Amino acid sequence: MKLRKQVTVCGGAIFCVAVFSLYLMLDRVQHDPARRQSGGNFPRSQISVLQNRIEQLEQLLEENHQIISHIKDSVMELTDTGAVSPSGHLPFRSGNGSWVLPFDGRPTFLAVKPQDCQPALGSHSQADVQMLDVHAMLKFDNPDGGVWKQGFDITYEPDEWDSKPLQVFVVPHSHNDPGWIKTFDKYFTDQTQHILNNMVVKLAEDPRRKFIWSEISYLSKWWETADVHKQEAMRKLILGGQLEIVTGGWVMTDEASAHYFAMIDQLIEGHQWLERNLGITPRSGWAVDPFGHSATMSYLLKRANLTSMLIQRIHYSIKKHFSATRSLEFMWRQAWDTGSNTDIFCHMMPFYSYDVPHTCGPDPKICCQFDFKRLPGGRINCPWKVPPKAVVDANIAERANLLLDQYRKKSKLYRSKVLLVPLGDDFRYDKALEWDQQYTNYQKLFDYMNSHPEMHVQAQFGTLTEYFNAVYKAHDVAQGSRPPDYPVVSGDFFSYADREDHYWTGYFTSRPFYKSLDRVIESHLRGAEILYSLAVANARHVGMEGRYPVSDYALLVDARQSVGLFQHHDAITGTAKENVVTDYGNRLLRALIGLKRVIINAAHFLVMKNKEFYRFYQTEPFLETDDRRATQDSLPQSTLIELDPSGPRYCLLTSLISPPCLVPQPVLLMDPFLASSRRYLVLFNPVEQERLCVVTVLVNTVRVRVLTEDGQSLPVQLSAQWTSASQMSAEVFEAAFMVRLPPLGLAVFHLYESPDSPMTLRSDTLLRLSGRGVTARAAEPLPVRSQQADPHTFYISSQSLTLGFSGGTGLLESIRRKDDPQEVKVQMQFIVYGTRPSKDKSGAYLFLPDGKAKPYNQKEPPVVRVVEGPLFSEVVAYYQHFQQTVRIHNVPGVDGLSLEVITTVDIRDQTNKELAMRLVTDIQNGDVFHTDLNGFQMQPRRHHLKLPLQGNFYPMSSQVFIQDSHHRLTLHTAQSLGVTSLETGQLEVIMDRRLMQDDNRGLGQGVKDNKKTTNRFRLLLERRSTGNKMMDRETTSFPSILGHVTNSFLNRKVLALPVLPKRRGIPPLQTFAPLKSILPCDFHLVNLRSIQSQQDPQSPSPLTALILHRLALDCGLDAPNLGFNCTTTQGQLSVSGLFKDLDLQLLQPTSLTLMDSSTPLANDSSISLDPMEISAFKLKLR
Repeated sequence: MKLRKQVTVCGGAIFCVAVFSLYLMLDRVQHDPARRQSGGNFPRSQISVLQNRIEQLEQLLEENHQIISHIKDSVMELTDTGAVSPSGHLPFRSGNGSWVLPFDGRPTFLAVKPQDCQPALGSHSQADVQMLDVHAMLKFDNPDGGVWKQGFDITYEPDEWDSKPLQVFVVPHSHNDPGWIKTFDKYFTDQTQHILNNMVVKLAEDPRRKFIWSEISYLSKWWETADVHKQEAMRKLILGGQLEIVTGGWVMTDEASAHYFAMIDQLIEGHQWLERNLGITPRSGWAVDPFGHSATMSYLLKRANLTSMLIQRIHYSIKKHFSATRSLEFMWRQAWDTGSNTDIFCHMMPFYSYDVPHTCGPDPKICCQFDFKRLPGGRINCPWKVPPKAVVDANIAERANLLLDQYRKKSKLYRSKVLLVPLGDDFRYDKALEWDQQYTNYQKLFDYMNSHPEMHVQAQFGTLTEYFNAVYKAHDVAQGSRPPDYPVVSGDFFSYADREDHYWTGYFTSRPFYKSLDRVIESHLRGAEILYSLAVANARHVGMEGRYPVSDYALLVDARQSVGLFQHHDAITGTAKENVVTDYGNRLLRALIGLKRVIINAAHFLVMKNKEFYRFYQTEPFLETDDRRATQDSLPQSTLIELDPSGPRYCLLTSLISPPCLVPQPVLLMDPFLASSRRYLVLFNPVEQERLCVVTVLVNTVRVRVLTEDGQSLPVQLSAQWTSASQMSAEVFEAAFMVRLPPLGLAVFHLYESPDSPMTLRSDTLLRLSGRGVTARAAEPLPVRSQQADPHTFYISSQSLTLGFSGGTGLLESIRRKDDPQEVKVQMQFIVYGTRPSKDKSGAYLFLPDGKAKPYNQKEPPVVRVVEGPLFSEVVAYYQHFQQTVRIHNVPGVDGLSLEVITTVDIRDQTNKELAMRLVTDIQNGDVFHTDLNGFQMQPRRHHLKLPLQGNFYPMSSQVFIQDSHHRLTLHTAQSLGVTSLETGQLEVIMDRRLMQDDNRGLGQGVKDNKKTTNRFRLLLERRSTGNKMMDRETTSFPSILGHVTNSFLNRKVLALPVLPKRRGIPPLQTFAPLKSILPCDFHLVNLRSIQSQQDPQSPSPLTALILHRLALDCGLDAPNLGFNCTTTQGQLSVSGLFKDLDLQLLQPTSLTLMDSSTPLANDSSISLDPMEISAFKLKLR
């Protein structure tokens, strides 16, 4: 009764405060003299102000209503359980078996304006061509097209160019993979440096020669070793228009597995290098080798102010269709764009490859004869058995006419009389001889063509932008504008097949260990960027810049470049040779170690209560990292927090304020750094919203107590650390506790050993054994029950969810939400794909299965562990090749509304097998499912029976969902993997693949270097709002607000950083909460990136880049209590009111890669973003 009274009084007090606040606001509106007008005549401006005030009051009333509702619900929950703790302590288990936790005391509200949902309610792109429709329409057959095998015969009339000659731009290029068959450094040493060295010499020999270059990672490395004369020669070539830098990213990024954070970051890294060293901004995109193309990339290029782009690897049936309709050049528009703001001019190459035989025209046998590197006597030849001939007077007429015929045929596929002809291949032009062979022979052909007016052609070397500008000029439109009658296309270009049924859908999963590691490092990079920027700004603000390790910036630069390098389309894809993969892994591990150092150094400064006590010692870190990795290919080991009452542990006394030091001996109050048995823990929340969640740390005792910064005891759930399926550690234990963390902030907690810990409860653990010789070996402090497994369904529950599990398999069977009477079948299965017995087999790139998947079987039944407790419950099933944990958190808000699914896979003893996880549900999604593109946007997909099984797989960077008129089931992922829905109600994810042979795409190896890999997911079941219609046939779809935040929680883990014990004591610490006002919950802070100094690239300038993404929301799903205050503002944000204790001295809109800046805004301006928009701003914070 006492508890019930306390909660009721607390709720009543909050209600009174809320009502009184509203009364004061109403009183202020009524009595503000500025709002009075004589004679009752209100000018229009005053009326609009009044209307705004009324709207604000309405919103406040709504928010207060929601607060009161949540208080009422909380009180009712406690009342309904009839819960009275026998000892008076919380948490405890009530009569009905549910756990009662301490009331959080911080009610929250959800106030999403209807206007902020509109993108999700049906308006969408007015494109001429929707790729979903193209997929539905095409047969995806493969008839023989003649010389153009995958196309058709092209004809033309000889007089078609009489009135307007054909304008041909031959664009020499060299595609340099930053790692593939060789490592990045080996390629540079063996080939790339020679290409660039020859380029500055050979282009200078003739001003008519042109060249394009893409990969800044290589250009940067060359620049470091080039002498000043070479550097100046390159600047001169760029200034003179002979050399163009295209795209300008650190790499030519993969577009399937890469996350948009990293895609943006590598683009910024490349562009910032170009600005600093060459003073140029790229204007045209060049992507000839990524294995399929994402609409996200076109959007990012548009936001970086590029005007045009080129793509190449697209399904041959789609290329044929676009060629037949002369739609190979189009405006690429985002599916969610209701206007044309996202349009970018795109050129699709029509033929099989970007090499010389497939770029001059439809007949590779003829085009190969004009690849003069293949002249007889060289190391490579033409597979079509007709070699090139050097151009001489005797054959020039015949050669020129033969080549012009190909040019004309290719130009018939486009709508202008301007033609692009790339001239290059992988690592071309590495020898001076090739420069001479190609440029000299082609110049002879151009001179001949141009001097014969009857040929009606103007041919020349050109850059990519010169070609695009000629197209715009031919149509009399501005750069980047839509020429008349050119189509608008929406959608993406996955999945890719280059011939027959050879779908490049295997690489969506290949080497999942590194796909997972990549995302861990991206989260660390973002977190380190934000904390470093805030720490440096705060240090400047208090005049301590000289004492802060600003030199950590070099670690950030190294990590940016390592992460950028890994976005390369043979790195994150898992399609490089084994030694190259190891090289990438070592770079990533070095980056991760450096980032953890940046984070702990920034956190150290920011949590100091009195900055005067701040001391930085390079060799003596203040904090420990949350975990460690022994090698680049090992899983992380969490840091153990040792609580030893006999050893020197430390506590702080801050002018006699609570919490008191709990030490038996007398304390000397004059010493501010006083020792006891206490350890400090700093938790970093990298999410831009307040976070209510369960955090788990490792401790060395079961007598652990956890306190907040102000001395409140937290409920702790103590569990065993299991060393095998049935054996637990006697020295290490898991302590889980519920915390509320400030957005982008650092919170301080105390841990100590205490024999009397009524708030620390031990998990109830049951081992379900098959009875075949497996016994439970329990450590003394944590008893474990065991029982014979039976086939009956068993359940675990939380305050939000009830999960059913198969008694036989230990795998998930069903989910029931507390607010939904309907139990939804969600059956977890594991299945195995083999590969074909024929010549063509699966490899790193290709997925060529031997038919439908077969169920995963093992002889022995699994050992299943069931753990239940006040904060979380979980079921762990141990199989030979995988171990799956399904955990639910018994906390309010986001963390408690979905299932955490952790699957550790080890298939190193398998041969030509691919392990997949399948979810079988009763959701009636038909043939439609939705996958994300790069974590940025959702793309509807359809399962087509006309496609082979492997053609229905798509990349999943962050999530996939199926839905019907009642429910949506979303699988959120912390790593990129391949996904499909082969039957209604099903989702299927390839977890790992071990393949013993090459798939004939140049790698020369199978995928045999598998690692023990942990794949992390969140499974979210949402109920569709009553009466809300679902439009699955639409071209756009969006996550709910809960979906967005769930994904953010999964991909941005809380970092638990223990304070290292110090002999001289720990100075006073306090929570660091950087935000002055809450960020609207449809805003995502992509990055807060300190910009490099123009003078020293290893040091920061005073400027910081703020990159924001406004999320689009589907509000058609029930919105539960998220555990934090969630409001939207129709895209408005006051940046000056965002950061606490910092002055905003500059607010300047800029292009995405910070190259093109607009006029600075007034510092107190509000900025405005449309749904889905990503915008960047330069800030000066002090």
